[in-house]
Formats: sequence, structure tokens, C-alpha cells
Amino acid sequence: MSLRPDLAIIAANVAPGSRVLDVGCGDGGLMAALRDERQCDARGLELDAGDVAAAVARGLSVIQGDADTDLADYPDTSFDYAILSQTLQTTRRPDWVLDQLLRIGSQAFVSFPNFAHWRVRASLLWGGRMPVTRLLPLKWYATPNIHHVTVDDFRALVKERGFVVEGCWFLSGDKLTGAVMANLWAEHAVFLLRKDR
Repeated sequence: MSLRPDLAIIAANVAPGSRVLDVGCGDGGLMAALRDERQCDARGLELDAGDVAAAVARGLSVIQGDADTDLADYPDTSFDYAILSQTLQTTRRPDWVLDQLLRIGSQAFVSFPNFAHWRVRASLLWGGRMPVTRLLPLKWYATPNIHHVTVDDFRALVKERGFVVEGCWFLSGDKLTGAVMANLWAEHAVFLLRKDR
């Protein structure tokens, strides 16, 4: 099974043999790839009971929980990497969740859809309505997205918190695009962060 492009980037950049916590792990696709291809000790936290059952059926260690409340229960630096993929914009307090990721993990991968992508802007400008796109497929009243984050918003939050960007990747469609004007051209962003030493 092939991974979504953002998950493939994350999988390719996790050091083999690492301890990993995948927050909002879905059905465990990334965890399975990390276990099978990178020999990682991968654990997961997922809100949806059906996804938890699917991940456990794959032989993965996943518990049902909520990133907005349950990350506080994990000890400091208990993982090499904490991963939050396409989940940040669904949390009630993204700033708190980001702080928790970098408390729990030595490094954190965060990926999210960019709400400042030109197609989103055009939809609002010309149609006057919240966009429905490939990465944002649900109408405004059905979406779990409650915080509309952009690449520049995320960079500002990272700077405000004093975190260091170890790597960043930007996707347009399923292909990598440059960092220049990523806030306009990228549909999706992936960041690798660590605390300032």
C-alpha cells in the first residue's frame, strides 16, 4: 500500500530504529510503514474507534484518545519523533498541541493543508464561498477543520514558540514544490521541528 505524499516524506525522514508516536494515526498506514521499512517502535493515538480497530488489526500498538487532552499524559522525551499529520487544524488548541509534541518527542513532524493556497484564495474571491478541494473535500459545515492555518501562520507560531525548523517540504498536488512563495503555491506543508537547544 502506498502512502499519501506527506506521509511518504515523513517515513523517508524518520531515522531507522526510532521510537515514534503518531498522533491522529488514522488506520495506522504510516506506523506500519515505519515498523516494516524502518524498524521503528511505532505507537499511535487516534480518536476514531473504527480507525483504532483497523490499526490494531494490523498488529499495531494504538490507543483511542484525543490529542487535545491526552497528550498531557505522556512523559517528557519519551519518543524520538512525535508526528501530527493533517490533524493540527482539527485541534482546539493547536499551539498547546504543538508544545506537547515537542515535550513528548525530541523532534516533531507536523503536516497540514495550506489554507492560503491560490485555489482556496480564488474560491473565496470569485465564488465567495469556502472552498471544496482535493485536500479540503468537505463542505464548511461538515469539515473537522476548525483552525484554518497557512504556511506563514505556522512559521509565525514556530518562531513565537522558539522552535527550530529542521526541515520543510511543500507539496502542490502530489509533487514537491519550492519553498519560495510556498504560502501561495503549496497545497500542503510538512515541517520537521525541534526545540532550540
